[in-house]
Formats: sequence, structure tokens, C-alpha cells
Amino acid sequence: MKKAISKALAVLLAVSATAGFGTVASAEDTTYNVGICQLVQHEALDLATQGFKDALTEKLGDRVVFDEQNASGETATCATIINQFVSNNVDLILANATPALQAAVAGTADIPILGTSISVYSVALDMDDADWTGSTGINVSGTSDLAPLDQQAAMFAELLPDVKTVGLLSCSAEPNSAYQIANVKAALEEAGVTCKEYTFADSNDIASVTTQAVSEVEALYIPTDNTAAANTEVINNICEPAGIPIIAGEESICKGCGIATLSISYYELGKLTGEMAYEILENGADVSTMDIQYAPEFVKKYVPERCEALGIEIPEDYEAIVAEEEAAEAETEAATEEA
Repeated sequence: MKKAISKALAVLLAVSATAGFGTVASAEDTTYNVGICQLVQHEALDLATQGFKDALTEKLGDRVVFDEQNASGETATCATIINQFVSNNVDLILANATPALQAAVAGTADIPILGTSISVYSVALDMDDADWTGSTGINVSGTSDLAPLDQQAAMFAELLPDVKTVGLLSCSAEPNSAYQIANVKAALEEAGVTCKEYTFADSNDIASVTTQAVSEVEALYIPTDNTAAANTEVINNICEPAGIPIIAGEESICKGCGIATLSISYYELGKLTGEMAYEILENGADVSTMDIQYAPEFVKKYVPERCEALGIEIPEDYEAIVAEEEAAEAETEAATEEA
């Protein structure tokens, strides 16, 4: 009898041990499914998404699977994408741009959500600034692309000291753009510059609104506005022939139609978001208590050919934005010299 009990106990212990080892192995082999909802395709958002994927892949290898979806600028499509992610029970959602974040928050209160390329989270989430602590208290955290707006406004005096009227151009459907416009407007008006606001509802009326602005002001400011970023060619085709300089809120808009910007690396911002995702997925970090993270540095940049055409002198602390072709040639030359 004792032998039978001993054998049964041994079998039970062996099964328990095997189950325990199996649990450890499965934890190490866990594959995470991450849904990525990006509002629209343009350089800044593309770089943020790539940085996010690269950071997670570097840490998790093939243990992370991405379902990457682009809403093509349609807010309603963001909601459809998010609902799909929720149905598939993904482990985490990356919401790239404000409408994507808002759709994610509306779609789930349980799945961890990280935003990126969001200027102001309290605005995007309709939270009272007076109660803002740095974390959201809900299933949301992420990274902000907001640059110091007073310093962006100061670039007008630095580069365009004779300009007295500035048009503030943005999409009326983007609350973060409105926040930036209000702050830049206040800083410019304090400096004695007259400001006029011009808003377009979507890409269909960018040309007409920009044409009106060009006829009434001496220069333009465009914030980190996704609709504008996706339509810089349209804006440039109107402003460049008219000799209207544009200070932009971020680098991709500046490359497309501006003269200068105080901007960040969206790729590095995406990587920072990916590192936050790793902490949530692998180490169990509570997304609701994670503080919103900000870019570590901002760089003054300018577009040489546009500044030269307008006769604008650039201070030494500005970094030139070179065309992709020039950058590729420079890399090739450097590689040849090293060889």
C-alpha cells in the first residue's frame, strides 16, 4: 500500500514538475500580437511607426507580430481598424496620431494603448489640464511630439524680422493643431505680430484656404498637422511661387513646403514608444501609471534652397535639411572614402 502511494505521489510530482517547466518555457516563448493604427501615410508618422517596430523587434525578435493598418486619413476608418484589433484580442495597440488614439480609447478600456505623434494628451483625451499629472489614469500612455511652441514662434523674429502679418494654417478637425495655433498666436501677438487664422476642413479645401491666406499675409505657420503633412505639395505649389515663407511645426512639413522648423526625430520618438511597449508586454508595467514621454532634444533645421531663393540668412545653429538624393550621395561618398 505504501509503495502504491509512493508511486502515485512520484507520478504526481513528476507531472507537476513537467507542468511547471512547461509554464516557464511558454512564458519565454510567448508571442505578442500588436495592432498598429496609423492615421495617414506621411514621413513623420511613417518614421514613428518604423521606430516603434524596430525597438520592439530588437528586444523580442520574432516573438512580436505586428498587424499594421493605415486609415488613409479617415477618422471613421480608424474606428474600424481598432474594432478589428479588439475583436482579435491583440495584446497592445499603437495609435499613431490623435484620431487613431481617440478611436482606440473609444474602442477599448482594457487593452493597453500607446500613442505616438500626439502633441498634447490632455487635449486629445479631453482631460482637464488642471488635473493633469503626467499619466492618464486609464489604459493609455505614450509619447508626445510637442516642440517648445514659444521657441517656434521666436523663429519668425530670428529669420523673418520684417514680417508683420502671419497666417496660422491648420486643419479644423485636429484638436492638437488648434492647441499649437493658440499658443504660437499668443507668442507672436505678444511680439507685436498680427496673426490671422486659416483652417481647412480636410484635404479638399486646402488649396482654396491656402490661396486666400497667401493673398493676405506675409508668412505662414503650420503646426504638426497631419492633414497638412499629407498635402505639402499642394501647399508648396501655392506658397513658393508667391514667395511666402513657412515656419513648420515638424521636419516633414518643412521639407515639403517650409523654410525652417524646430523639430524632433520621429524615428527616435517611435523607438521610445517601443521601449514603453516592451515594459508593458514583457515586464507587466501598468500603462495607466506610465508618464507620457517627450522627445529628449529639439533641433533647428532649415531648407537651404528655399531660404536662398527668398534671401533669408540662416544663423549658424541651424542644421540643413538635405534632399534624400543628396543624403544618399553623401553616404555613398563617405563609404567610398572609408574603403
